[in-house]
Amino acid sequence: MCLSHASLFNKSFASFVFQQWATFARSWFLIDARQQPPGKIATMCSVRLQGKHKPIYHALSDCGDHVVVINTKHIAFSGNKWEQKVYSSHTGYPGGFKQVTAAQLHQKDPKAIVKLAVYGMLPRNLARRTMMQRLHIFPDDELPEDIRANITEELQQPREIPRRLSEYTQEEIDAFPRLWTPPEDYKMK
Repeated sequence: MCLSHASLFNKSFASFVFQQWATFARSWFLIDARQQPPGKIATMCSVRLQGKHKPIYHALSDCGDHVVVINTKHIAFSGNKWEQKVYSSHTGYPGGFKQVTAAQLHQKDPKAIVKLAVYGMLPRNLARRTMMQRLHIFPDDELPEDIRANITEELQQPREIPRRLSEYTQEEIDAFPRLWTPPEDYKMK
């Protein structure tokens, strides 16, 4: 083997080793839950906690990554789900059945709704607890320095956040097509 072939082999072997390390290493993903439905966030989290996004995924292997979810205090439900969605639990004792609405649970613990959604989407086996240990939830966007140093990738939000009316410029408001123009003698109260 000549010198040029040996150096080419070493470069390709080094890239293969790096690709293999990147595949098997545990990455840290950051997800921003601001104005996002908990179900969409939970779906993204469960895929990464199980390792289904990796080419080496196997159901019996523990190849999942860490997931950091921020801004869980600002999640959004559609419709009347804040008052209609009910979370139930039972202590195991007679009369121990408890029910709370999503609004009550969110007021008590802003991280609980996302945690319960992710827990419900993971497979019901002995690995679920291990996967949940790799889930890190924060109610605000403030992260501890050790977790911030580990983050390798930030995932895009599943839904686009609509802009508020105060965020539009006057030119954009004027350029918006009008469905109805008031007559000149119309008075607003």
